[in-house]
Amino acid sequence: MKPTRQAIVPVLMMALLFWVFLFPKPFANAEEDKDKDLPPRAISIAPEYTGVVVPEGEDVSIDLTVRNGGRQDEDIDLKVTAAPKDWKAWIKTYSFQVTGVHLKSDSSKSLTFKAEPDEGVGPGDYVFVIEGRTRDGKLTSSGEVTVTVKPEQKEKKSEGVKITTSYPVLRGPTDAEFEFSVEVENELDQDTVFNLSAEGPKNWEVNFKPAYEDKYFSSLRIKADRSESMAVEVKPYILAEPGTYPIKVKVSSEKAEAQAELKVVLTGTYRLETGTGSGLLSLNAYQGKEANLSFYVKNAGSATQNNIKFLSFKPENWKVEFKPEKIDTLAPGDVKQVEAMITPAEQALVGDYSVSISVEGEKANKDMELRVTVRSSTAWGWIGIGVIVVVIAGLVTLFVRMGRR
Repeated sequence: MKPTRQAIVPVLMMALLFWVFLFPKPFANAEEDKDKDLPPRAISIAPEYTGVVVPEGEDVSIDLTVRNGGRQDEDIDLKVTAAPKDWKAWIKTYSFQVTGVHLKSDSSKSLTFKAEPDEGVGPGDYVFVIEGRTRDGKLTSSGEVTVTVKPEQKEKKSEGVKITTSYPVLRGPTDAEFEFSVEVENELDQDTVFNLSAEGPKNWEVNFKPAYEDKYFSSLRIKADRSESMAVEVKPYILAEPGTYPIKVKVSSEKAEAQAELKVVLTGTYRLETGTGSGLLSLNAYQGKEANLSFYVKNAGSATQNNIKFLSFKPENWKVEFKPEKIDTLAPGDVKQVEAMITPAEQALVGDYSVSISVEGEKANKDMELRVTVRSSTAWGWIGIGVIVVVIAGLVTLFVRMGRR
């Protein structure tokens, strides 16, 4: 007789219960066996590289692995216990210095060992010791890093070609373009093609071009015992800070090589902004009466502006004064408030007039155009009314007298 579905289900349920009763934790046992393979407690400190070679003056960054190989979680204190004189060394993450780390059982953490030499540290071997210690002090582990500083390689002596320039240092604002005039002399006894290359600050643009021409090239053919002039065009990065920046120029061929260092001194950008708080550049005034306008002067550049003066261009017989009369110094981003006192001429006709104000700094100027509306004085209105009253009164008196006759 063929078994039905109702008969099979109870049988499967009984089999499942029997399996669970006999084997309650088949997978948990495997996990427990794994934990049994770990020691109760174990830590290790392991730098990725135990020895590195760097040139003079270069910093050192090495990945550092801190591991907890035991069965319990650990708090591990970290420090550089030995560092050579004239070196600074510490342990860090991508953003901050680290003095300790918490690690769960059978886990690890990657950090960075950082070392910086002071100025003047010479060639030699320098040994650093990094130590990790559990918070209770019962376990310690250490790693050692040897930094070999090699002597700075001297530049290859120029032979067969010579680079000269009359003005190796140029100075100007950040938003300017600089052009060096360079003379390249071929001292070989044959015509030679020289390759040109330049090394400048990051995000700067350096190009080679013929003198007085607007095309670029990367090589230069010079006849034997002759010289050629070229221009080195430098465009600074617009966000570069004021300072001195070196530009290394290299001329090379299979038989000759020469280098020259040019320098660009950036003074920052020079720009002034002017305006009023309301944005309006107009005001009303009366004949012979002083009217005031308040405006601001802002240093919108990256360099300090000194000795800022104010000039005005006004109609004849008008008077314009400023308070303060000048601004001695204005730092980048600073704003100063200035009062302009404008007095129209006594004989000025009613109407609109233009008054220009020029703000002049040492390296930048800014002009502002004002519209001044001249109105007649209210006193003249009352005088006119008085004259009309007198005339009317006179006429009335005249009519009365004529009527009596």
